[in-house]
Amino acid sequence: MNKTRHLTIIALLSAISFVLMVFPQFPILPGASFLKIDFSIVPVLMGTLLLGLKQGYLILILRSVLKLLLNNEGPGDLIGLPMNIIGMAIFITIIILVMRRTNVSKKQFMWGTLLGTLGLTLVMVILNYVYAVPLYALFANFDIRATIGMGHYLLWMVVPFNLIEGVILGTVSGVVFYSFQRALSNMHSQLN
Repeated sequence: MNKTRHLTIIALLSAISFVLMVFPQFPILPGASFLKIDFSIVPVLMGTLLLGLKQGYLILILRSVLKLLLNNEGPGDLIGLPMNIIGMAIFITIIILVMRRTNVSKKQFMWGTLLGTLGLTLVMVILNYVYAVPLYALFANFDIRATIGMGHYLLWMVVPFNLIEGVILGTVSGVVFYSFQRALSNMHSQLN
């Protein structure tokens, strides 16, 4: 029965995460409208808190597969989704490692979010430098190095975007988590 419940929760949270990945997307930096935030990580983080890190990764991957299959926007998704998976996996992993248990203080969650945001930002700078920028230039005919310069792009777009994104996603996740903490704790004890 627990396995069926786990799979049901994973499927449900993956579907919710996919919907949140597609619909409320918006840019947060002027001049970088291609960098958009979505709230799809909130159900992933809730699933991770409820079921564990391995299941959280599964929700993250299923959400991304649904995006590729049902709402693929071409090279942007093919290049961006693997980066998103890696960045968000780092983000949730750090938060979970700092929290370590379901009944945590808001201070622990805040520290987890802060460290997760820094990890996310660092990984995204590296991935943009070695992976995304060269691939966008090759396959999407969009060479950031030639238009605005790699240093400018990384320092003035990637870094602030990911710092802001991490804080927003951590804050929203914290509000959801602490609003439903008792219910999540009860579900966690029933599932494990």
